[in-house]
Amino acid sequence: MTRLVTRPSDLDLDSPGRRDYWVALEHDSIWGEHLIPLTVLVGANVEPGRGLVAFGSNHGNEYEGPVALKHLLREIKLDDVQGRIILVPVLNPSAFHAGTRESADDGVNLNRAFVEGAGVTAALASITHRIAAFVRDQIWPRVHVVIDLHSGGDVARFSPCASFHSLDDPEQLRVIEDTARWFGTPLIMVYQNQTPGLLPSEAERLGKITVGTELGWGRAVNAEGVRYGRQGVLAAAIHHGQLRGEIQPIAHHKAGTQRKVALVDRECFTVAPFAGHYEPLLECGASVECGDVVGWLHDFDHIDTEPWAARAGVAGVVVAQAWVAPIQRGQHIVVVGREC
Repeated sequence: MTRLVTRPSDLDLDSPGRRDYWVALEHDSIWGEHLIPLTVLVGANVEPGRGLVAFGSNHGNEYEGPVALKHLLREIKLDDVQGRIILVPVLNPSAFHAGTRESADDGVNLNRAFVEGAGVTAALASITHRIAAFVRDQIWPRVHVVIDLHSGGDVARFSPCASFHSLDDPEQLRVIEDTARWFGTPLIMVYQNQTPGLLPSEAERLGKITVGTELGWGRAVNAEGVRYGRQGVLAAAIHHGQLRGEIQPIAHHKAGTQRKVALVDRECFTVAPFAGHYEPLLECGASVECGDVVGWLHDFDHIDTEPWAARAGVAGVVVAQAWVAPIQRGQHIVVVGREC
């Protein structure tokens, strides 16, 4: 396999065939390039504006997505591709190689960088915003299905889930939820859409079938998370006409045990009132009532004080908890979703 170093303007994402690229974006501080691995497979029945893209490593310390997509680079055969499939295992190379959530070069969170002027105005011209501009200019016009594979990194431990936002278009929402269920995860999560600059939010606003995930935590590789990610991308490619074949449901989708939860109210998020160390008492995925104690926040600077009870703000399912023990004041340490 020959992987070509290519500027974004020279990519061929339309001609039938398979092409493997290093997409070169100029480095901000050295004579060099940030290289983004991108593989495109185009079949004979490709249609303008139709296709699937799957991203890994939007955040650099979340690894299930990159691993799942690296496997799919070998597994998807060009003869089975009907439309267009674009696989980007590492969208954020600076953050990925540093093992950090934000870019090591400009300190920007890529999943907050899809804002007006990104990669265009002088104030928003560093590498992370130029990656957002590359996605906008080269990827969005060619796809109608967007998969953004995330994990908890160091921020939180999740019950594995596929995720999306509530939308005004009922048909778009129906298709997105069906696409999300095929990942097989125990939870389907509908989350708040107030955070500016999210990649999935922009894709949804453009009318695309958009699914995110949380497939693991702790800067590790969760085997089940990789399995869910691989399944979800393949199922989406098949069901949305980009890949020939059949696929069977797995895990909680197959068993009919998926639970759908909503995280749209402030009450779903329990905030740490002081910096301390978090001790979980329940596993993610546990059912709770409003007011149940999910964990303790300890203050070791006041060693003789009682720990603070981190309580569920609503009745539902524990979707996520803080992963690392040291907690910042104001951090969300327990997240509970209402079943819906």
